[in-house]
Amino acid sequence: MLKRISERRNSLSQIYGVVTFYAQFYLTRRGKCIIKQCDGTACHVRGAGKIVDAIEKELGVKAGETTPDYKFTFEVVYCLGSCGLSPVAVVDDKVVGRLVPEKMVQILRETK
Repeated sequence: MLKRISERRNSLSQIYGVVTFYAQFYLTRRGKCIIKQCDGTACHVRGAGKIVDAIEKELGVKAGETTPDYKFTFEVVYCLGSCGLSPVAVVDDKVVGRLVPEKMVQILRETK
């Protein structure tokens, strides 16, 4: 796709530079439901690592990956700006706070 775009606009290296610079562009297909688990300081000290492990186990993918059926993309982010709700995540554009691993697994199963 980038090669086709570069034929009409600029060189491939310039297009690639823009795509990899901005966080809004992705080089791989993303899932229908995006899960962003915060691992900033407040979330980290309140157990975000255990939630990350639970998500990876439940979905069978590591952070930064998408499930083979393209239902979920899982990302670890480093601040969602909701420290008072920590540990916090955004699941399908909905903020979910005061998480524990079991609650996150339940949310994922309900979202499937």
